[in-house]
Amino acid sequence: MHSSAIFLIEFGAIILGLGLLGRLAGRLQFSPIPLYLLAGLAFGEGGLLPLGASEEFVAIGAEIGVILLLLMLGLEYTASDLVSNLKTQYPAGLVDMTLNALPGAALALLMGWGPVAAVVLAGVTWISSSGVIAKVLGDLGRLGNRETPVILSILVLEDLAMAVYLPIITALLAGVSLAAGSVTLAIALGVAGLVLFVAVRYGRVISRFVSSDDPEKLLLVVLGLTLLVAGIAQQLQVSAAVGAFLVGIALSGEVAEGAHNLLAPLRDLFAAVFFVFFGLHTDPQSIPPVILPALGLAVVTVLTKIATGWWAARRAGISVKGCWRAGGTLVARGEFSIVIAGLAVTAGIEPQLGPLATAYVLVLVVLGPLTARYTEPIAMRLAGRGAPPPDGLLAQRGTPAAETLEPMEDSGRDR
Repeated sequence: MHSSAIFLIEFGAIILGLGLLGRLAGRLQFSPIPLYLLAGLAFGEGGLLPLGASEEFVAIGAEIGVILLLLMLGLEYTASDLVSNLKTQYPAGLVDMTLNALPGAALALLMGWGPVAAVVLAGVTWISSSGVIAKVLGDLGRLGNRETPVILSILVLEDLAMAVYLPIITALLAGVSLAAGSVTLAIALGVAGLVLFVAVRYGRVISRFVSSDDPEKLLLVVLGLTLLVAGIAQQLQVSAAVGAFLVGIALSGEVAEGAHNLLAPLRDLFAAVFFVFFGLHTDPQSIPPVILPALGLAVVTVLTKIATGWWAARRAGISVKGCWRAGGTLVARGEFSIVIAGLAVTAGIEPQLGPLATAYVLVLVVLGPLTARYTEPIAMRLAGRGAPPPDGLLAQRGTPAAETLEPMEDSGRDR
């Protein structure tokens, strides 16, 4: 059979399979990411039916998927929002980094993988999944909760940290010298700072230049600009994903909203291809040897993320119940943990890092929605506050029942 025909059959089967898996995940009401990873494991190295002809195209699609993920995140925020979050929420960002990056770095060093792998695994355990968390907040009806701005602030700070972290990782994995790595980081910080400045001062001008009433022209201009900037960023030894993120920040208003609506289906398609691609390059037989470390790391970082959310929400004056909800919501890891691990797998620094990251993400992307839903009621029950005292006990104390109820803010809703 002609190679182009084989390519069409393989790639068509991949896309069809992803669509069916997405529908299955929707019916089960959880993220499709673990199913995409499992599909990649099934059809990759050592899997049930390894692919051949379409692998190179899938690799390109995976890279576009990462770029679109970061672009869409950038479109969610304005430059002024980012500056405001930096000023008010940076202590929460520092606590988040300390509590959640250290377990990953410590495990890598304990397993003898070296300092570069330690920095990579620190990023895998640090960054929460913005996509999964946003979906969970919507599904649980918590978008108006008082703790939700705290959760979003931490996610924004993590996204900003990626703009610094990814160039560092890129330089470390490339094995460049300290001087060259410092130059790369300086370029990344300089470009990020320049884009933020331009976006704050001239964001409306840029948006007017890109704006178009024709959806086709808007899609082509935004997508072309993003890929162009991402390619230039990569040529300068700065992550292409960071370039895409900065393009998203520079766009605002109706342009950002219109581009978001147009690009969302493309983002979902290529992001799914990315997860499959990561699974394709992970041998399923390499996962059992690292499953216990992955489970141990998952348990530790579930607790550290809950502690992070609790501390940040309490600092913002949120009630105890809202603090537990914030902590439980931040647990999920997903797309960016895989992006970071994928860079290390491509560089070939440690064969076991990819399988461990796969197992780790599979556990937490499934566990994350559960902790978001049940952390607060479980914590309240363990604290002996799951239910109000019986009416008889209230009468004995001489306290009206209405006075013993939780304050209205514990319902979590903005008024």
